[in-house]
Amino acid sequence: MRAARLVQAGWDADLRIDTLDSPPTPVRDEVLVAVEACGVCHRDLIDREGRFPFLSLPRTPGHEAVGHVIARGPEATEWAVGDRVATMHRDFCGQCAACREGNISLCDQAASVLGLVIDGGYATHLVSPERCWYRADPEMSAPGAAMLHCTYGTAYRALTFAGELRAGQRVLVTGANGGVGHAAIQVAVRLGATVVAVVRDAQHTPWLRELGASEVLIDADGRFHKELDEAVDVVVDCVGEPTLNGSLRSLKVGGRLVCVGNVVPARFPVNVGYLITYGISIRGNSGATRADMAQVIALHRAQPFAFQVHACRPLQEADAAQRAVKEGGLRGRIVLTPEEGDSAVR
Repeated sequence: MRAARLVQAGWDADLRIDTLDSPPTPVRDEVLVAVEACGVCHRDLIDREGRFPFLSLPRTPGHEAVGHVIARGPEATEWAVGDRVATMHRDFCGQCAACREGNISLCDQAASVLGLVIDGGYATHLVSPERCWYRADPEMSAPGAAMLHCTYGTAYRALTFAGELRAGQRVLVTGANGGVGHAAIQVAVRLGATVVAVVRDAQHTPWLRELGASEVLIDADGRFHKELDEAVDVVVDCVGEPTLNGSLRSLKVGGRLVCVGNVVPARFPVNVGYLITYGISIRGNSGATRADMAQVIALHRAQPFAFQVHACRPLQEADAAQRAVKEGGLRGRIVLTPEEGDSAVR
């Protein structure tokens, strides 16, 4: 078994590649999964920088993995050996009010956060509680299946649950060339919306139009709202502080701003009077549920998503992959894949 390990928070030390004689044995309700692929998300950078107080080290990063179950603990009942599964961001308790309502991504009892509290998917094998997984599409490509929850699932829940999007409405997406951004365009179009994409570099314009964006705005100074021909009903903000003012001012009266990204740690001062006057709501989006993922897979089967993989890189290059994401300007996701022969299931 091989795994990339974060041993020191920050960028002074590289991710270390460790080799073990064998993968861990699942206990209690855990399952052991042979990893096919794992996406490199911007949240992985936030984890690496120690911006979450509950990060424990050393730790294997990664919360965007897909693979096949190869063993299970004595209390695991959900999955059988051979099942293809993909990761949620974390587990859920199944008992709290949020879980009983089906909002498992809002569970306040979840303890197993992949890449932060337990080891994640930058590895050839991953062991975690069985509630950290959902059933993956057996026919989907490994890179697509790996990124599906954190990108398309996040976008779907942001639009439908937090954004309350209805067919015929207008959606604006910031950071539209990124993982969640390019997914949000495709999901919104499939839900019957018109999409405005916001990016920093005009080179992405033709590609974003191919994905379904009817308008592409180039954001040079955070004032992209000045270029809008018509205000929008929903904004999916994948960036955070640098774009939030433009996002708020792009909304119609009664519009909804959904925050899904936070690429810089800066705080954003909110003009409360503006929110009150225009009846604007702001919501955070905490990821998709298993029910959401079933709907996302159904959307894909009806009209396949154009999964944008910036690059597939071997596990050995995990540190370089994170540094490339940090540099920015990518088109879609970098995905890590185990080297030939490393994973028990290919």
